[in-house]
Amino acid sequence: MARPLSDDKRQAILDGAIRVIAAQGLSAPTAAIAKAAGVANGSLFTYFATKADLWNALYVDLKTEMAAAAGHGLADTEPKPALQLALSGWLGWAIDHPDRRRVLALLGTADEITPESIRAGHVLMAPLADLVDRCRANGPMREVSLGFVAALMTATAEATIDFIQQDPLHAELHSRNGFEAIWRMIA
Repeated sequence: MARPLSDDKRQAILDGAIRVIAAQGLSAPTAAIAKAAGVANGSLFTYFATKADLWNALYVDLKTEMAAAAGHGLADTEPKPALQLALSGWLGWAIDHPDRRRVLALLGTADEITPESIRAGHVLMAPLADLVDRCRANGPMREVSLGFVAALMTATAEATIDFIQQDPLHAELHSRNGFEAIWRMIA
């Protein structure tokens, strides 16, 4: 009878993958990931049958983290403060976890990410999408596709994160300016 898989070992592999991919990119060898995770290379393939399976699991895991950081209290407040809270959570997650941010960005462009994983990411971000719909209901972007609005918001948030990382002494100012740019754009 096969031993049950360990959640701790699975998480160690995901964490090792983050460290290695952040340093080496998506061409990182699985042997390096296994070594960073402290597991045998064969053990990695016990948990993830292929490298693509690992990438997809990592993508969904990182989307889950980001959605949790951005999603606190979204339905319980008025749209503007809720969006400000969501952006603050998103920025905080990205700044506190630069390797995770980098890996999620890389995985977001990877051909290996399946439509199922992309759909799972959309489901995780659905509360934020609903909030954006509420915010733009009477604004200049009300007729624009939600995907396009999300891309604009993401670009603005990413620029805000970059400025905060380059100039941490003015992090609050950059955060405020980033939020105002997004709010004016959609509402």
